[in-house]
Amino acid sequence: MPASPTSLQTQVRKPLPGVVYAPPADLRRYLDAGVLTRETMPEAFRASFAQHASRLALRGSESEVTYAELDAITDRLGAAFLRMGLQPLDRVIFQLGNCNELVFGFIACLKAGLVPVCTLAAHRESEIGYLGKHAAARMHFVQGDDAKFDDVAFAERMRESIPGMQWTVQARGERRGKALHLRELVDAMPLEEARKMLAQVELDPFQVAVFQLSGGTTGVPKIIPRFHNEYIYNMRSVADFCGYGPDDCLFMPLPMMHNLNMGCCFGPFLLRGGTVAVATSLAPEAIGDIFKRCNPTWTVVAGPIAERLKPAIESGKLPLDKLRGVISANNAPVLRQLLKAPVRHIFGMTEGVIMLTSESDPQEVQDHMVGMPVSSHDQVKLYKIGSEEEITEEGVEGECAFSGPYTIHGYYDAAERNAQTFTSGGMYRSGDLMLFRDIGGKRYYQFRGRTKDVVDRAGEKVNSEEVEMMVGRHPAITATAIIGMPDKVYGERVCAFITLRDGMAAPTVADLGAFLQAQGLAKFKWPERIEVLPELPLTNAGKLSKPKLKEMIVQKLAAEKPVTA
Repeated sequence: MPASPTSLQTQVRKPLPGVVYAPPADLRRYLDAGVLTRETMPEAFRASFAQHASRLALRGSESEVTYAELDAITDRLGAAFLRMGLQPLDRVIFQLGNCNELVFGFIACLKAGLVPVCTLAAHRESEIGYLGKHAAARMHFVQGDDAKFDDVAFAERMRESIPGMQWTVQARGERRGKALHLRELVDAMPLEEARKMLAQVELDPFQVAVFQLSGGTTGVPKIIPRFHNEYIYNMRSVADFCGYGPDDCLFMPLPMMHNLNMGCCFGPFLLRGGTVAVATSLAPEAIGDIFKRCNPTWTVVAGPIAERLKPAIESGKLPLDKLRGVISANNAPVLRQLLKAPVRHIFGMTEGVIMLTSESDPQEVQDHMVGMPVSSHDQVKLYKIGSEEEITEEGVEGECAFSGPYTIHGYYDAAERNAQTFTSGGMYRSGDLMLFRDIGGKRYYQFRGRTKDVVDRAGEKVNSEEVEMMVGRHPAITATAIIGMPDKVYGERVCAFITLRDGMAAPTVADLGAFLQAQGLAKFKWPERIEVLPELPLTNAGKLSKPKLKEMIVQKLAAEKPVTA
């Protein structure tokens, strides 16, 4: 078992350059209050694995894994990573879709003291190249059996361009190229030897456990350090608020490396002894199979998933009788009617605070608000946009700022961005607009939009500036503005307004997609509609007016709706 810090320790023993740690006075206050503990994530998971050893931890169409098996596999894999040559606090790029092997790799890294960098399977050269260099990653962990993308060959190419990147590990499929294979690493590591090796790893509850990613407001995503004891607190707070238990089964089809899934879904479930249903495909038949096999009690539904499942639900082919909780960003009344189950709105950010509604909340709150923070130690303030003038009146919209035991104090190695993002009192400015109402002696919040320039495409935050920069490289385009256009399924889709060079024809959506693919931009960020203008509209101050563009696309979409008799 890793050596624990002394009882007096209130700050990290070996600070990492570029990481902004919580002030010792804050940590001491939370420790004294019993909010944070001196526990590391591997210690918390090991305790749960031992307590629930015979229960199913992972279940899906491929295999079932008990907690005892999960503990043994991740011990062997974590030790194998160290025997390869990795050292504690080395960074590992995770780039794979949902599967049991993703969970194996994630827990194994935590046990070995390695730091997962939580990228998406859809990321390409632009994102992986930047993040790999910025995080100084040494290993690239990929899926290996993606039928649409050779991620092993991609990782080999990226290894040539990322200094210090030494290993590619393939999670699934037949081993290819120079990649090492997860299965072979586990098979070659005896369990007793693995546990002796891991017992020598010194872990620190105040140290970075995971590098998560922000949706980003400028350029590519920012790296968000999450720390052992605060991330445990985040997970346990959500589990307590929702009432997750060992008899529950979760189906969360969105990416497991997202903070929403990790911090609010599969992480809390593994700490509570519940079963996590894992789907390796988002095809309707695959999702239907998960529901039939696992009969989940909790699920998370985004617009596209609900749309895919709607025919099966309405026909009665999907078993929903055990469903006791549905988590969604919005649309509670519609989902409640469709799924015949309680729906909880959620608001959260990788940087910190999580808000949820509950069944005991007034109907107005359940239908139209995002509830309250899951922790009584979360602090929320609303400010007039662009100032630190606090809004204290009900029903008045403002930019929300947060602080608390699991809210960050700074992005990784981003001093300039940190200077812009935090208030003079150290609160994180979210860029999200909210208002509050006091109802029945409780304060509830309502999400009202964003000040950030991002498109929220079914929960994926697409940074407009990043896409504008890439689209602007197209030889036919002189200027571009990326906005979110309303969509009943995705919430928003990506729309590009462009101006053209003299004599040049506008690219089609397919042509522009092919161009952006060559630029190495993830597909979910590609524009799904192109609008050509002679010039982009400006404000009176001579700046680009995105509100005018949003108004234009809303009007165009309304005009295109078919006329019904």
